Amino acid sequence: MKPLVLGLPAPMVTLTPHSKSLMQHRRFSPAFCSSLSSEPIDIKDSKLEYKTGILDDFFLNSFRNKLVKEVGWDSEKPGYDGLIELAKALMMSSRSNSQTKDAAVRILKSLFPPFLLELYKILIAPIDGGKVAAMMVARVTVFTCQWLMGVCKVNSVDLPDGTSCNSGVFVERCKYLEESKCVGVCINTCKLPTQGFFKDYMGVPLVMEPNFTDYSCQFKFGVNPPLPENDDTLKQPCLDVCAIANKRRDIQKNVDVTKCPKA
Repeated sequence: MKPLVLGLPAPMVTLTPHSKSLMQHRRFSPAFCSSLSSEPIDIKDSKLEYKTGILDDFFLNSFRNKLVKEVGWDSEKPGYDGLIELAKALMMSSRSNSQTKDAAVRILKSLFPPFLLELYKILIAPIDGGKVAAMMVARVTVFTCQWLMGVCKVNSVDLPDGTSCNSGVFVERCKYLEESKCVGVCINTCKLPTQGFFKDYMGVPLVMEPNFTDYSCQFKFGVNPPLPENDDTLKQPCLDVCAIANKRRDIQKNVDVTKCPKA
């Protein structure tokens, strides 16, 4: 969402005489992609809560300021709570879901220098059938977006050409969905605009698969999303905990919430 191409320091490793000998007789290659079926990273035992730092605060404030410009006012709530209130306001103030999506895409675009997106799409996206670009954005997404989504990890996903590639991002329990408690906010301010942004402005196909039962989410960079009529995510009912849906129930008795009206 707000990727920054930054290099991370390599971990310090102490080599024993035996390990040195092995290294001298072994070739190392960056085996990021293969023709084998994907093996997702096991995250069942990982229930860590992401602790934000100074850089994360910068990302949050930047994203929130862009939301304020689109909505026209700022929330009195501090930090992340205020961001969620603004995201709901963005959705509810729009005349249509399409208008909400367009506004969210504008926010994402405004977080990047225009030339950076153009260069990435022209120079990086075509390399190796798009796999290099997909792997890069997956890693940068993990590095820059855990403040927004919570703990997440790069994992392997199956690509349309039959190969598998470490271009996936698995979000253990999406903080954005959990805090907004709204299918419409997830779909119209996150899933659809993010998919469109990466495809249209960075040349990287993306499908996002949120799970509204356990709040997890699977990103698959390098994979095109299904047509809207075939996307089950867009047919999800309102969450029982959704404050917007509960207000509708109170105002309109017998209202049908088998499908989120904002999805």
